[in-house]
Amino acid sequence: MLLAGDIGGTKTAMAILSDEAGPYAPLKQTEVHSADYASLEAIASEFIEQSQLPVDRACFGVAGPVFGGQVTTTNLPWHIDEGLIAKELNLTAVHLMNDLEAIACAVPKLRSFDVRTINTGEFGAKATLGVIAPGTGLGESFLTWNGRGYETHSSEGGHSDFAPTDDIQLRLLEFMRRRFDHVSYEHVCSGVGIPNVYDFLGEVEKIPESPEIAGQIASARDRSMPVIRYALDPRGPSKRCAATIDIVVSILGSEAGNLALKVLATGGIYLGGGITTHILPALEGSRFLQSFGFKGRFSDLMSRIPVHVITSRAALVGAGIYGLESLRNGK
Repeated sequence: MLLAGDIGGTKTAMAILSDEAGPYAPLKQTEVHSADYASLEAIASEFIEQSQLPVDRACFGVAGPVFGGQVTTTNLPWHIDEGLIAKELNLTAVHLMNDLEAIACAVPKLRSFDVRTINTGEFGAKATLGVIAPGTGLGESFLTWNGRGYETHSSEGGHSDFAPTDDIQLRLLEFMRRRFDHVSYEHVCSGVGIPNVYDFLGEVEKIPESPEIAGQIASARDRSMPVIRYALDPRGPSKRCAATIDIVVSILGSEAGNLALKVLATGGIYLGGGITTHILPALEGSRFLQSFGFKGRFSDLMSRIPVHVITSRAALVGAGIYGLESLRNGK
């Protein structure tokens, strides 16, 4: 049996899968707050013990670049090593992969109800696909067709330089440069980025906030969640929260368009990550696609690229797909 995991900066999801049932039918599943544990091994050991199932191999999608079977997580103080995990958990095979590569593994096998299409586009099959996923951080990956199937490629594009596209984003960059030596897209359109934009709108743009909402946001374990909730509150959204999500969606659209141009993802762009499902109503508005398509002479090309939002836990499924297909018999 395979232990599959999606290891994020905020949450870690794990599932135990069998070759017979496949990646969409976990025998056991759990989700925990990553920071409540000292290591990935601690989470995995606890889950395996509780499940009482004979796990013999594991595959983990991890938020961070994987080199030589090791990764230091981007938004957690963990260093993870395939060999050490295999030894500590008594497993025959362990594979670490970037979490966006794990999402990419799932993309070709997504079911129709796993996605919401926000731009149908015009291009056909077997073209390059791009994946961008705002979770705690911002991840990117892409898939290319090799004549037999899709090959996945990891990336750390979410850490590339943030490039403003309008005056308010220029002021946001100036604000962010006072906080960080290097300002990346992750800093302004992810779970860690949403509070930065919210603070900017209060401190620089002077958009007011009610004391009650401000207090709830300040005391939240994850400040991005109440900002999203009050931005999309149908009973009366917070003006500053709504403006925050509007800017985040605009920046995310721009960077998704950048990814599409860089890898010529005419097969489509897929948006994953934990944040996308929470801000889906905003993504389905006009702001995202306007920014996505705002590429000068290539605006017509952008309008023809399909754009989909993944609504399922694709990184966990992708780790399961890779593990079940590639780690049989301890390989």
